[in-house]
Parts: sequence; C-alpha cells; structure tokens
Amino acid sequence: MQRASKIFLIGFMGSGKSTTGRKLASRLKWSFVDLDEKIERTERMDIPAIFSLKGESFFRELESKALRELHSESRIVISTGGGTPCFGDNMEFMLESGLTIYLRMTPSSLKRRLVRSSEGRPLIKDIDKGDLEGFIAGKLADREKWYSRAEITIDLPNTRLSYLLSLIKKRIIQ
Repeated sequence: MQRASKIFLIGFMGSGKSTTGRKLASRLKWSFVDLDEKIERTERMDIPAIFSLKGESFFRELESKALRELHSESRIVISTGGGTPCFGDNMEFMLESGLTIYLRMTPSSLKRRLVRSSEGRPLIKDIDKGDLEGFIAGKLADREKWYSRAEITIDLPNTRLSYLLSLIKKRIIQ
C-alpha cells in the first residue's frame, strides 16, 4: 500500500468537512485548503454569487480546475464541496492522488445543521424547511455511488477525531 500525502474529505454539505479538515490538518501539522474558499478567492466572489451569475456548470468546472491545481501539493488536507466527487472524473482523481474520507451523516442530522445556513447554500436556499430533509435524502441517495467509493467512511457526529486520526496515520506519509 502506497502512503498518501493528501487527504480529501468528501460528504454532503453541512457534514463538517471544513471543521474536521482544519482539526485534522492541525493535529497532523499539515496544511489545509477549503476548496470552496479557494474558488471564492480566485473568482473574487462567493459561491452563491457564482451559482447565480454563472450557473452550476461553470462552478463545477472551476471546482475541477481548483482540485487539480492542488495536485503537486503534499502534506495537505483538502475539504471538498459536497458535489465535488460527483462531477467529471473528480472522484477518480482524488482516489489516485490521496486518501479519501467520507464524512457520512443522516438526512435528519444534516437538516438540523443546514436549516440555520440555507441562505448561503445555493442548492438549498429555495427549499422550504419542511421539504429539506426529503431533499437531502434524495441528494444523498444520488451521490452515494460516489461517496461510497471513499477509502474510509466515518459516521458523524458519533466518531471521535482521535479515532479518525488512528485510521489515517496508518495510510499517510508522516
């Protein structure tokens, strides 16, 4: 088994990829990149504005490009967008380039988190709060074929960071 020098965190929006990524990077003494933040800096506009002005297809192209720009980086934890693995050959790229970790949560847990931040999330901003859990469940079912390809799957919020670190340390360059 080849040891990885990159960690890609995947999972649905609101699953804690950015928060977990920052904590992992800190504990490993690696760098951290939030793919959405990288895109926002490059485009000089936030994700909702990119979706609104240029559309989802344009955003997905930016996302794939930003992901590949990190190819030469090492000792880095990358928090991807919820849809990143599901477009183009992004999942294959991540599987070939590093260690992939799926942060899995139930639709009801995700709804509790997302109901407070739906305005800043283009895919759910117009969904009635009563329909949100059903929407999440449907999207999760669609995306599971990509998410389930990750090398490690962690069920949140019940998994401790220390446990995740113990799984990771066996598979990365120290």
